Amino acid sequence: MLTIVDDLTRECPALEVDHSLSGLRVTRVLDRLAATRGLPKVITVDNGPEFISKAMDAWAHENNVKLRFIQPGKPVQNAYIESFNGKLRDECLNENVFIDLQDARNKIETWRRDYNSIRPHSSLNNLTPEEFAATLPQQDRITNFLVVG
Repeated sequence: MLTIVDDLTRECPALEVDHSLSGLRVTRVLDRLAATRGLPKVITVDNGPEFISKAMDAWAHENNVKLRFIQPGKPVQNAYIESFNGKLRDECLNENVFIDLQDARNKIETWRRDYNSIRPHSSLNNLTPEEFAATLPQQDRITNFLVVG
């Protein structure tokens, strides 16, 4: 599963669910996000094979996006995604039985939408991530980091 979280708004613009995700697949997800949200200047990632791939490096270069790699074994350097993944695991993955891949995609997407639009976050003055994002000038919405894990 590819999880993407905006560290300013705490929004989760994408959760990509599949049996495996290559670097090329990650770039397709990022291209999809770029079409609707724009791209940040920096994306923080871990050292997984999908992020250190040639496809990801070429995509970052072509899109003028810097990839900031956390140090191996230091998940605290990507704390927003680690916190998000914990919530996802506790509130969605551990609470559901997935019949097949499509069922998993549907249930996880429902959780993602709830996370973004229904649940207030104390770190955002009790606004939902979508409500908080709406308070920001447009240029701030596309220049902040995305953390990917």
